[in-house]
Amino acid sequence: MSDLKFLLKVSRPRFWIYIFGPYIVGLITGISNKHDLLDPLYLLLGIYFLFPANLLIYGVNDIFDYETDKINPKKANYETLVTPEKRSLLWIAMLVTNVPFLAIFWLTNFAAVAAGLAFLFFSIFYSAPPIRAKAKPFLDSAFNILYIMPGVFSYALSSGAMPPVRAIIAGGLWTAAMHAYSAIPDIDADREAGLSTVATILGAAATHIFCTACYLGAATLAFPYLTWLAAALGAVYVTLMSLSMAMAKTRGVFAVYKAFPVVNAVSGFVMFWFIAYPKII
Repeated sequence: MSDLKFLLKVSRPRFWIYIFGPYIVGLITGISNKHDLLDPLYLLLGIYFLFPANLLIYGVNDIFDYETDKINPKKANYETLVTPEKRSLLWIAMLVTNVPFLAIFWLTNFAAVAAGLAFLFFSIFYSAPPIRAKAKPFLDSAFNILYIMPGVFSYALSSGAMPPVRAIIAGGLWTAAMHAYSAIPDIDADREAGLSTVATILGAAATHIFCTACYLGAATLAFPYLTWLAAALGAVYVTLMSLSMAMAKTRGVFAVYKAFPVVNAVSGFVMFWFIAYPKII
C-alpha cells in the first residue's frame, strides 16, 4: 500500500462528512447573505475540515489504539491498522497537513478561535494521554462533541458569536449517541484488550437505550430551531436504534452501523437546505 493510500485510508473518507457537514451547516446558519458563502476564507477552511482534520482525528486515534486495534477484526477488513513502524509517517503527515490551516485560525475572530481550539482539544485528547477520554466510560461519549465543533467554529466565523447553548447541547447529545452506538461492534475486542467504554460498561442492549435517549433529547432541544425536521430526524434515528436492537440477536448490528454514514449524510443534506432555502430565495 502506498503512503498516500495509507494516509487516505487512515482519514476514513466515508466519515469526512461527519465534520465537513457540521461545518457547512454552521456556516449557512451564521451568514447573513448567500454571497458570503463564496468568501475565500470560508472555502479554504472548508478544505481543512475534509482531509487534514480527519487525518488528525483518526490518526491520533489509531496511534494510541494499537493494542486494541491489532485484535479487532474491523481494522483488518473495514479500516486499517497503524502499526508502530507507520507512526512516524503519520505524525509527520498530520503536522504538515494541519499546521498551515491552524495558523489561519488566528486570522479569525475570538469566538471562532475558541471553537477551533476546542475542536483540537477534544480531537487529540479523546485518544491521547493524559486524558485519553475514550478509555473513560461516558466521558468518551461526551468528548465526541468534537464532531459538532466545526459547526460551532463556522457559525462563529461567519456571525462573530457563539451559537445558542441549547443548540450546542443538542449537537452534543447527537454525537454522544453516535459515539456510543459505534462502540457496540467493538465490545468484544475492547473487553479482550481491557478497554472500558460506555458500551463495555452498559452492554449492547443498554447502550442502544442510552443512544435512543440521547437522540430523543437532541430532537427535543433542536425543535425550536428545526421544528418538524427535528421531530422527523429524531424518529429516523430512534427507528434505527430499534432495528439495530432487534438485529443484535443475530449479530447484525454492524450492518446498521455501516449504513450510518449514508443516513448521516442525507440528514445533514436535508438540514442544510432546511436552513439555507429561506436565505437564498
